[in-house]
Amino acid sequence: MVDATASFDGNRLEAMEAAPRALPADHAGLSVSVADGAAIAAYSEFCGSALFAPAQSLAWILNWARYAEADTVLVTLSADGRPVFSLALEVTSRGRLRVARFMGGRHANGNFACADPSWLTKADAAAIRSIFPAIARARPDIDLIALERLLPDLDGIANPLLSLPHFPSPNLSLAVDLAGGFDALLARASGKRRRKRHRSQARKLEAVGSHRRIEARTADEVNRLLDAFFEMKEFRFRKMGITNVFGEAEVRAFFRALFVEALCDDKPSFVLHGLEVAGKLRAVTGSSRSGKRLICEFGAIADDDLAHASPGDFLFFDNIEEACESGFDVYDFSVGDEPYKRLWCDIETQHSEVLIPLTIKGRALALVLRQGARLKAFLKNSPTIWKLTKMLRRKAAGQAAPAVGEGDR
Repeated sequence: MVDATASFDGNRLEAMEAAPRALPADHAGLSVSVADGAAIAAYSEFCGSALFAPAQSLAWILNWARYAEADTVLVTLSADGRPVFSLALEVTSRGRLRVARFMGGRHANGNFACADPSWLTKADAAAIRSIFPAIARARPDIDLIALERLLPDLDGIANPLLSLPHFPSPNLSLAVDLAGGFDALLARASGKRRRKRHRSQARKLEAVGSHRRIEARTADEVNRLLDAFFEMKEFRFRKMGITNVFGEAEVRAFFRALFVEALCDDKPSFVLHGLEVAGKLRAVTGSSRSGKRLICEFGAIADDDLAHASPGDFLFFDNIEEACESGFDVYDFSVGDEPYKRLWCDIETQHSEVLIPLTIKGRALALVLRQGARLKAFLKNSPTIWKLTKMLRRKAAGQAAPAVGEGDR
């Protein structure tokens, strides 16, 4: 991490292929700083009044920095001596190139950087652009800034990073509108058939033994649910021929700390649920709370004798019902378009990507990444081709299709 300060003069990087222009007069006094140490304390204080997505929360940033030993860059834009926008990034290697991204990599979804809601109503592209020359001066080793899976808005406020040139993410994010409560939701989505299916699943579970839904409320319960989840995901990814993004020790340590620390809050920002049948966990979900939105960050099911009963689908039913009872407006399945999500969802969200090259090498990498995103989008938006792609991937791993209630994440 580094310390640096740059005046907010609106200068733009040559790699952004645009000429400098002066800032409007009403932006006088703004500054950009890239810092460590005391900046974390400032970020913590800022989070108390700012708007941000779960993967930009202080708990997420601190725990990822600690357990992933991330090379952290924290950028703060200030106005009149107070922060109005903060961007927490980690610097990673991609071959010989250095890329700054949201902390957590693929685990960070639906991103919205920490910002003052009142400032967001008048923020413009010039203010946001001024951040990147400061990063380039403080960290000349960084080739590219890749801001992926950006939310279009949060609580109805537009994402300021989308004032920059951007393009669609290859993956959709799916959610369900909880307006009117659970009965109203089921009335819109074949309620009688869905309740009948839920009762049928319950009978299948009861035939094996008693079942219960668990919410982790102690450190021991967090570790038990995560142990089961990591085991389920390891097995599932191996069968599907996919790299296990939860496999590294530092990633597992991060999630353990994140969910354990959340227990200290009256309303934990991160929560685990599990479905236990006959004393064994058969499905696990990890969720975040963001305002009136409950977000399923990840989920997994056990590949055992009860997989045919769709324990993941059963747990989602109960999770969504509780979300309605708790007053949430939206249940968000996060990134990924899967059939089990489509059974519920009536909201599609298109995330976006912003690539800011800081060097000539970074410009070349940005072109490669953008073309790669276009290819992924083409594959995933063609049902026949995507189905064939997944089938070939599974055949390469020598396995069958995944069960209902779990996708590629």
